Amino acid sequence: EYVEIESKVSANKGNLIHVVVEVKRKGNGEVIAVEINNDIPIEKKGEKEKRNYLKMEGGDSLKTALAWLRGVINGKIGHGLEARVLQGLHVTHAEKGFMRFDFVVPNTVSDVDGNWHVGALASLLDLIGIVTIYSFANSVISTVDFNASYYSTAKIQEHVEIESKVTANRGKLLHVVIEVRRKGNGEVIAVGKQWMASNKQTLAQVSNV
Repeated sequence: EYVEIESKVSANKGNLIHVVVEVKRKGNGEVIAVEINNDIPIEKKGEKEKRNYLKMEGGDSLKTALAWLRGVINGKIGHGLEARVLQGLHVTHAEKGFMRFDFVVPNTVSDVDGNWHVGALASLLDLIGIVTIYSFANSVISTVDFNASYYSTAKIQEHVEIESKVTANRGKLLHVVIEVRRKGNGEVIAVGKQWMASNKQTLAQVSNV
C-alpha cells in the first residue's frame, strides 16, 4: 500500500529541535500514524562526521543499507571516488530488496564529450546493487557476475530515475537488476545485472576495499 510521509520541524529552541512526522494513506489522506519527537538535541559541530554509520550492523538490514549509502554519498565512508559517482543521489522509495532513486548527473562524472562517463555509470550500478542486496539479505556479498548494457547516453545535469530490484534468491546466490531511465519519457539508458554470493564481510570491510 502506498502512503505519504510528511516530516516537519515545528519548534526550534536553540540546541533543541521539535519534529512531527505524519504518515497518511495516499489518496484519501487518512492518518495512519503520527510520531512526535520532542526536543531532539542538535549535535555539536564535528560529531556527525565522527558518527559510525555502521553501528546498526546486524540490526535492521534496510536501515543499515540506507545508513551506509548516506555515509558513502556524504564522503564519510569509502575513498571519495564513490561520493563523486553518487553525488546528489536521492532515495525516493526503499524497501527490502527494492529501491528507487532520483539522480541528476553531476559534472564530476563527465567524459570529454559532456556525457555521463560509462565507468562512473558502471560504478553507480555496482554500488546500488550492493545496497539493494544488503537490504534484502542482511549480509554483504561478492560479485560473481556483473553485466552492464548501455542503450543510450545521458548528458551532464540530465535528470534520470534508477530502479534496483532483487529478482532471484537461490540461497547463497542472489540476482539484482538495476535500471537507469531518462526521467520524463522513461527511455532506458543502462541496465546492470549482477549475480552475487553471500560472504562473511561487513559493510565496513567493503568500504575499506
